[in-house]
Amino acid sequence: MTSSVDPAGPAAGQPSTATLIGQRFEQALADRAFVLDPAQTAAMRALADWLDARLRPRRWRRQPAAGVYLWGGVGRGKSFVMDRFFEAAPVADKRRVHFHAFLQEVQVRSAEFAGLPDPLRLLAGAIAQRTRLLCFDEFHVHDIGDARLLGRLLEGLVEAGVGLVCTSNYAPRGLCPNPLYRERFAPTIALIERRFQVLELDGGEDYRQRGDYRWGDYRQAEASDWLAGAAAPGPQAVRDVACEVHHRQLHLLAQDGDTAWLTVDELFRGPRSSRDYLWLCDQFRCLVVGPLAPLHGERTDVIQRFVNFIDIVYDADLHLTLVGTAPREALLDPAAHPDLARTASRLAQLESRP
Repeated sequence: MTSSVDPAGPAAGQPSTATLIGQRFEQALADRAFVLDPAQTAAMRALADWLDARLRPRRWRRQPAAGVYLWGGVGRGKSFVMDRFFEAAPVADKRRVHFHAFLQEVQVRSAEFAGLPDPLRLLAGAIAQRTRLLCFDEFHVHDIGDARLLGRLLEGLVEAGVGLVCTSNYAPRGLCPNPLYRERFAPTIALIERRFQVLELDGGEDYRQRGDYRWGDYRQAEASDWLAGAAAPGPQAVRDVACEVHHRQLHLLAQDGDTAWLTVDELFRGPRSSRDYLWLCDQFRCLVVGPLAPLHGERTDVIQRFVNFIDIVYDADLHLTLVGTAPREALLDPAAHPDLARTASRLAQLESRP
C-alpha cells in the first residue's frame, strides 16, 4: 500500500508532526471504540516523536534513528499500533507490507540488477526513490537465504534515508536463532541495535485471547472423511485441478469460484515456498485445508511451512477453513518451534465448528 501525502513538515503555526499523528491516532481509536493500554500508548508516542524528528530540518541537530523496531509477545497490539501510525503519518510515498510479501518482492526485483556490482544496494536505492517510510510486519529470520538478502538490503535502505518501522515477536538478538548461520546475520543485528530505536511492547495481555475477531473456521474430523459435511466441495466444484505455480505443480482437490480445497501434504510436505502461499492469496478468497494431525515430532521444514502459511493467509484477510484430526489446542506445541506461539494465537481466532 502506498500513499502520496505532502512530504513537507507542518507549516509555521501548524501542529507538529507528533501532535498531528497523535490527533489522527486518537480519532482512529475513537472510531473503533478502542482504548490503548499504557505500553501501547508509549509505543504510539515514541513512533510519533521519531517521525517528527525525521521530518524536522536537521541543520546541526543529531541524526535521528533510522527506524523503530517494535517487538513483543503475540497479541500485544504491535501490528495495530503500527497500522494506526501508518494511517496517521503525514509522509509522502509511504508503504506498509508484510514480511513475506516484502521478501518475495526483493527476490523478484533482484533480477533487475543481476550481474551488476552490489545488486541489493542498487535495489535499496530503487526502493528509496519511491518509498520514504516503509512499515513491515512480522520481521523474523529463520532461513539462510532470507538472512543474506535482508542484511545487505537493510544497510542499503538505511543509507538511502528510508525510514523503517518493523514489528517482530523477537528482540533483535533473538532474530536468527539457528546457530548454523547466526554469525552471518550478526552484523544486521548490530545495525538494528545501533541505528534503530528498539522498543519492547508488552502490556502483559494477549488481546487475541480476549477479542471476538474470527478469520476462519476450525473443524475436527477423522482423516478418512475430512471433506465431509460443511467442508465438502459442492456439486458445481471442479475436481482435481492442476496449477503451475513458480515452475512447480500445485494440485487442488477442488475449486469452486474463489474457493480452493488443498491437502496438508500438498501444502507443507513438498518443496513449497512463501511465494506459493502468496500466489494462493492472490487467486482465492477462501481456502479449505486438511487433514491436519498434531505437529509434534514433525520435521522442522514442515512446521516452518505451516507457520509461514498461517502468517500469510492471516495477513491477507483470507477466510481459512482448517480441518484437523484432533482438538485445536492439541495441534501445536509452542515450545517445539520459535514461531509456534504466534501460530497458536492465530489458530485460536478460528471459529470452532462441529
